Amino acid sequence: MEGHDGCHVEPIEKPFREEDLEGAEVAYLRVLGMGCPRCATRVRNGLLSQQGVKLADVFLEHGVAAVAFDPAAVSVEDLEAAVASAGNDSRHHYEASLLARKPVAEALSIEGGRRIWR
Repeated sequence: MEGHDGCHVEPIEKPFREEDLEGAEVAYLRVLGMGCPRCATRVRNGLLSQQGVKLADVFLEHGVAAVAFDPAAVSVEDLEAAVASAGNDSRHHYEASLLARKPVAEALSIEGGRRIWR
């Protein structure tokens, strides 16, 4: 993609077990400022780096992040701040705002290792 030279970012992986979702909630965040798949990876990495975040997926084409998190360990405001911090250089600026918040049982299922967000 043009204009994205030197914009490489490695996705981070966070160990996960389904039982980690017990007591978790899901936040759907509207994310502004993403322009390419590397931006989505940068936002996902920022979310996953937060203690208390169990899973995070970013859907670039919809400008949405889905985040399973422990509300006792991290707040929605912390998630929004993590998105903003993911773009903390002079070339990237991201903003997030809460679209919806649900119990994990209503928002996420895992089938055959594949995450299905609802």
